[in-house]
Amino acid sequence: MFGRSVRASNAELRRPLPGDDLIDDSICTLTHAVTVRRAPRDVWPWLVQMGAGTRAGWYSYDCLDNGRVPSAMHIIPQLQPIRVGLLMRALPGKPDGFTVMAFEPEHFLVIGWTDDAGTLMTWAFVLDKMPGRVTRLIVRARGSRRYHFHRLPWWIAQWIVPLVHFIMQRRQLLGIAWRAEQAPGPERAYEPQPVR
Repeated sequence: MFGRSVRASNAELRRPLPGDDLIDDSICTLTHAVTVRRAPRDVWPWLVQMGAGTRAGWYSYDCLDNGRVPSAMHIIPQLQPIRVGLLMRALPGKPDGFTVMAFEPEHFLVIGWTDDAGTLMTWAFVLDKMPGRVTRLIVRARGSRRYHFHRLPWWIAQWIVPLVHFIMQRRQLLGIAWRAEQAPGPERAYEPQPVR
């Protein structure tokens, strides 16, 4: 699992992704990607159940972002329904988190952090179908000028954010890839259904 690259290609870095249009004054765009040896339909359920607390976790460093509770190792059927506006808590026991902003089942999921004035940051997860039941999972985080990482001034945050994001994002991408590839069979074990 740990020998795999999460480096996005030059084409992936440059291409527009869903959610890019939600922040027009981005001061930081971070894009990473991983190849998953499963079809998009087998990767999608791991994305829609993300979130801390009563959700499946973030598949990253659980001691930092999931209250030391291990992220789920299986698909949780009751967490599969998704809708715009659904909250994916950032940390257990905290009232705030990422809101589902847009999605297309088995193609992309865009979540974001908002306040009363609008969108502070977006986090897009894009599933590109490749030949041979393989998926390229591309993830992009974008921050607006109003986003302040732990209230640090931007001249400090511009050095810290990319490093911290890379460490956490790498672990998450590898965690998703590993889980999807270990799950039994390539058959669809669920039917994606929006929450009504």
